[in-house]
Amino acid sequence: MKKLLIIPVTVLAAGSIFLASCGSNNTDAAMKAPVQNNADTATQKATKESGENEGKENEAEENEKDEKTTIAKPASYVTNTDAKTTENMQAAFKGETTASAKYAAYSKKAEQEGYHQIALLFKAASTAENIHAKNHKAVLQESGVSVPVIKPEFTVKTTKENLQDAITGETYEVTTMYPEFLTAANEAGNQLAMISLNYAYKTEKKHKVFYEAALTALQNNTVNTLSTVFYVCPTCGNTYETIAPARCGISMTGGEKFIKITSL
Repeated sequence: MKKLLIIPVTVLAAGSIFLASCGSNNTDAAMKAPVQNNADTATQKATKESGENEGKENEAEENEKDEKTTIAKPASYVTNTDAKTTENMQAAFKGETTASAKYAAYSKKAEQEGYHQIALLFKAASTAENIHAKNHKAVLQESGVSVPVIKPEFTVKTTKENLQDAITGETYEVTTMYPEFLTAANEAGNQLAMISLNYAYKTEKKHKVFYEAALTALQNNTVNTLSTVFYVCPTCGNTYETIAPARCGISMTGGEKFIKITSL
């Protein structure tokens, strides 16, 4: 799976800046595809040589750029779409939309049962899943594909059962669903799908760990030792507890832009 998930640095660097807008209210407008050119013109070559085309810059150089600077997408950034990738992106959108609503409900249940720290964790995860859903939706719209209307269906049980359900869901996503979806997107050459899927895949791995720790704390009656502060990256949904980093470890988004979760 590692081999399949090694996305070129240049793609991730470009995608990190490009998908940063997905956490805002202007998602659809931010993902209009550039026109595909079959050959570089003299202007394009000059642009590449001047360093304005971020597709040719390495990650270190990207980190030094002003985050407010608008960088044009290279012609090769146009997405390629096939039936399988479309089907997978629609499934991923449905899954993340449902997870966001489900975790929000689980958060309220945990608070009702007196598990405030677990309630905050569920709220942070719900926020992250919503970001994933928006990213997946943007990819579908960029490809000219219809976005399904989702009516989340789930059952709220006890907090312990809800945590077990969350662990089962995250385990499936990180061991089966997202690895398979990433493989298909890679074979289709769909760069945007790979970026969006990879954002979710890496974040869900962290959510799984958080849920497992919360369940252990619940079983050991040490819930009060869990974090009461969470930070969520608005670009990729990456989730941190207690302290926000200077930059997101997945999308390189500045920590000052993170969504802080301290209350329900």
